[in-house]
Amino acid sequence: MAALTAVTALTLAVGTSAGTGHLAAPTTAGPIGLGRSALAPCMIHGSSDVQMTEAIPTPHGYSRSTGTVHALTVMVDFSDAPGQGSAMDRFHEFFPQTQEWFRTASYGRLDYQPETPITGWLRMPKAYKAYGIERGAPFDPGYRRLVQDIVAAADPNVDFRSYDLLNVLVTPNAGPSALDTVLSVTFAGNGDAPIADGVPVSNASFIYSRQDDGSGSYAHTGYRVLPHENGHTFGLPDLYTQEGGGAVGHWDIMSEDWGANNDLLGWHKWKLGWLDATQVGCAAVPGSTEYTLTPLSRKGGEKLVFVPTDSHSGYALELRTQGGNDEAVCHPGILIYKVDATVDTGRGPITVNDAHPHSNGCTRSPNVQTELSDAPFSPGETFKDPRVGVTAEVLGTDGEGNYRVRVTRR
Repeated sequence: MAALTAVTALTLAVGTSAGTGHLAAPTTAGPIGLGRSALAPCMIHGSSDVQMTEAIPTPHGYSRSTGTVHALTVMVDFSDAPGQGSAMDRFHEFFPQTQEWFRTASYGRLDYQPETPITGWLRMPKAYKAYGIERGAPFDPGYRRLVQDIVAAADPNVDFRSYDLLNVLVTPNAGPSALDTVLSVTFAGNGDAPIADGVPVSNASFIYSRQDDGSGSYAHTGYRVLPHENGHTFGLPDLYTQEGGGAVGHWDIMSEDWGANNDLLGWHKWKLGWLDATQVGCAAVPGSTEYTLTPLSRKGGEKLVFVPTDSHSGYALELRTQGGNDEAVCHPGILIYKVDATVDTGRGPITVNDAHPHSNGCTRSPNVQTELSDAPFSPGETFKDPRVGVTAEVLGTDGEGNYRVRVTRR
């Protein structure tokens, strides 16, 4: 299937994209088996025409996102773009940082293991230009040929049955600079992918030019394109929009993966199976209910409240503070956002509600969307959607940094 072209205009006017294929193999990603629980009304669903949905649980076909995940990682080069330096130097641009990012984000529930049975550059039989790779290129024919050639070249040393996903770290001198266009892409849930050792290479991330904006922060932040792309292999959609909008800002790495470190939204953590049922509140019935939310970066405690507005959408509340993977939070508070499982990847499936619109935000950190940086609601502030009869009041904080909120729905 053709990759969904997702062109964005974030701070640096670039972004990454996800391609999707047929959904096939089972997945253990997400909170499955909750259909009869109290959270069932909050497990919104999408529709068959959505390629990559925010629905819970995650559809079949993606990589599992809990336990030990084995990521086959190969470094490839081409005759017209020979690898620069050591292939393992390219590997270490992303590891162990990516491992640590997933360990922190998942509260230790994802043990991400990158494995490199081939430690040198894996030379492709065709020149880079022969594959026809460009922004938004579909899986066929170029990427199919590339995957087939990777499989053929690696097969003597690799048993593909041993891995959950594939990372292809392309030599950075192949293709244009990321400042001109970002080629990095993931083909996820692609059951029509080439077969290797009897299994389809259905979840594969391709990383190209270094995302270096010249600020000198690349050594600290450059790896973050890989957690973003691997998020697609776990079934997460792009949160920026094709028109260049930033509906989520720096509150999720599936929105902005340049610059300062950031985490995933609580909704995504639940979707990936990193939150227990006891950590999620479902405000599905009329009336008022109070909740105490603990910072998303801190392990344990209630993390997420969801208010379904119909069978496919609703509002999520979570507490974001500086800590863990969130290093650019300049205005802590209750982040409120709408999730719509019928909106596809790259079209804005999640929209953050800005508590302080037109304020120009509170950060000047490079590559962080300024306007939404102060989006969280503070004690004494209230969010209302009269159309659906939902109100969320931030009541106050306690000595441990937790926030009390009251959710009312008519």
